Amino acid sequence: MRLSDFSFLTDENIHPTVVAGLRAAGRDVFDVRESGWTGSDDAVLLQRAYSMNRVVVTHDRDFGALSIGRLDPIVGVVFLRPGHIKPRFTLEALQLLFAGNLELTPPFLLIAKRTGNAVTIRVRNL
Repeated sequence: MRLSDFSFLTDENIHPTVVAGLRAAGRDVFDVRESGWTGSDDAVLLQRAYSMNRVVVTHDRDFGALSIGRLDPIVGVVFLRPGHIKPRFTLEALQLLFAGNLELTPPFLLIAKRTGNAVTIRVRNL
């Protein structure tokens, strides 16, 4: 599957402007803040994302550790670095990821590190 084929669950640390930008680009996004799940344990969010067949989008490195260290099923995690930067920076990084037309096989952990106008991508199949 291509990254653009997945549905997404955005963690509470993903800015609402980023969520709106993803939706404006036609992405299917379920947002933790909007759902009232703010403050939920990361492991619980991974389980919910799996039950909804969604990839978690986050700035939180704990999701990577959980997806590797636990045997709980997941669809995937997109870990964006650096985190908590201006929403436009994050949106541009995501646009570059989607433009790359990545082929991904669940379950996966995708780490995307943006430096300037380039995004370095590492994918770990789990």
